[in-house]
Amino acid sequence: MISSSSDNVTKLNSINRRMFITSSLKFFIMVGIVSRLFFLQVKENKKYLTLSDKNRIREWKLAPVRGEFRDYFGNVIAGNFEAYQLHVIPEQVEDFRYVIYRLKDLLELSDRQFNKILKKKKENKPWETLIVSDNLSWEKFSKINNHLYDLNGVKPVISISRNYPYKEDFTHVIGYVSQANEVDIENTSIIKKNFVPGLKVGKIGLEKTFEEKLIGSNDIERYEVNAYGRRISQLEFQKGERGKTLKLTIDTKVQQLANELLKDQAGSICVMDIYTGSIIAMHSSPSFDPNLFVFGISQDEWQMIRNNPMKPLLNKTLQGNYSPGSTIKPIVALSALENGIINPNFTVRCTGKTEMYDQTYHCWKKEGHGYMNLRNAMKQSCDTYFYEIARKLGVDKLSETAKKFGLGKKVFGNLFEIEKDGLIPNTQWKKNALGKGWLLGETMITGIGQGYIQTTPIQLCLMTAQIANGGYKIYPNLVINENNSKKLDKFIPLYKNSKNIRIIQDAMFSSTNEVMGTSYRSRIDNIKYQFAGKTGTAQVKKITEKDRELDLKTFQIPYEERDHALYVAFGPYKQPRYALSILVEHGGNGSTTAAPMAKKLFKLVIDRHELRQSIKNKRYMDI
Repeated sequence: MISSSSDNVTKLNSINRRMFITSSLKFFIMVGIVSRLFFLQVKENKKYLTLSDKNRIREWKLAPVRGEFRDYFGNVIAGNFEAYQLHVIPEQVEDFRYVIYRLKDLLELSDRQFNKILKKKKENKPWETLIVSDNLSWEKFSKINNHLYDLNGVKPVISISRNYPYKEDFTHVIGYVSQANEVDIENTSIIKKNFVPGLKVGKIGLEKTFEEKLIGSNDIERYEVNAYGRRISQLEFQKGERGKTLKLTIDTKVQQLANELLKDQAGSICVMDIYTGSIIAMHSSPSFDPNLFVFGISQDEWQMIRNNPMKPLLNKTLQGNYSPGSTIKPIVALSALENGIINPNFTVRCTGKTEMYDQTYHCWKKEGHGYMNLRNAMKQSCDTYFYEIARKLGVDKLSETAKKFGLGKKVFGNLFEIEKDGLIPNTQWKKNALGKGWLLGETMITGIGQGYIQTTPIQLCLMTAQIANGGYKIYPNLVINENNSKKLDKFIPLYKNSKNIRIIQDAMFSSTNEVMGTSYRSRIDNIKYQFAGKTGTAQVKKITEKDRELDLKTFQIPYEERDHALYVAFGPYKQPRYALSILVEHGGNGSTTAAPMAKKLFKLVIDRHELRQSIKNKRYMDI
């Protein structure tokens, strides 16, 4: 009995201990749960509320509204329009295969387009936005919105895209935009900051130069979404800042005429205000439609542009290095006058060729011009005369004058990264670059714009403008109210004696307006439009004796072997205001190809002068 009682007491104690332990465990577990709940709900309240909101609230950054480009008269030459886009975020899609095939049916995508999207999806990371289409029609955009209940992870987006209403007229000035790539994002902080899928950024031209001013900042939308990630309601809209609108000095009407005049030809036309340096027109031909690049150019279209033998991708105005031919003669004559080598009455007898150290230097006129003074030599573009004054002058003095007038260096500084310096050679240059001494014969051919000398069309325009304004330095500009816009600086004359500038102006007048002048057929008798100029014909290959004997017409020579045609001019002659340069690649000669274009250009430019001045006066009054 005693033993049985003892066993019961032991069992009871054991049960009590177990109950105590169990109760203690329950108590501590309860305390732990309560503590954890207290920690989560009180101490970590803000953290988990934020995480909850992140699941409930979604934020979308919209593409910034890019600033516009306008011409001098306020016409939009690079603007924006609403583009309807369709984005898919793969990590938010439950069944990507179903969704993508559903989109193919709804959007009526071709197999090629569909495969392109699949390829892009493989290249992207799961959390990166996949752009299914960046330029949907309103009908298809509406159709997608009506089927969103069945398209988890699909996001219709109204974005802002670029539009170039004048198509190829401004391509080489403004440039174009296209989708930002990794290089753009990494190299430009403002692009990185404002990046959204499908963001368009400047690739060339002023679009690229002024990216920071043009890009603007993002609009931000915040939406409440349900468990499936679909929008329920908009909670907040934060308006971004629109990019700055830039106004150019260019007149669209003159720019369009330049395009028409160079139609089906390769070349360049520049028109400049000789006092302010404002660019009225600057066209490179052939051009291309920049709208093709906004949403990604097709391979076929790209190959057509890239393989065009006339090189539309090359900005000939800024990148084209050409022998200036006889358009350099006003500078050669000015340099000789300025350095006291000749006077206006200095005379040379032209027989059609000059012999020097067993070399023959031909004049363009086989039978020669006879006795020539400076004015007549400029009028008839006598090569023999300029061989002789270049020989007496020397290449170093010529080089110094040419550089003063804007040749051999970039006209726009850092405005265009593609702009070339050209080349105005001298004795030191040849020694440094080629390790050889300068030859007298090289000086002579430099005097007629051949040999090593290379200039860009915009440099020739600047040279002419500074001759026309009386020999004062100007600073060419394209963008109004930017710090690269300076006016004529009357305190920096480029001459030693102003009389010499007037002699050159008069000689150029004779070249265009007097019988036997090389551009006489392109003259305008009306004093309102009368202009002075100088033709140029630049050889692209050495002329052999056989070529001289054959004396072929331009149309009989293979296109790529034809000379380049050039013309520089200023007008109206009595009260100069505008200068221009024209270059037609393989155009034959300046008198028949380039000079006639100047006649049409001056009529339009001078007719629009008063309108331009009224805009200028209004701007001053507003200030």
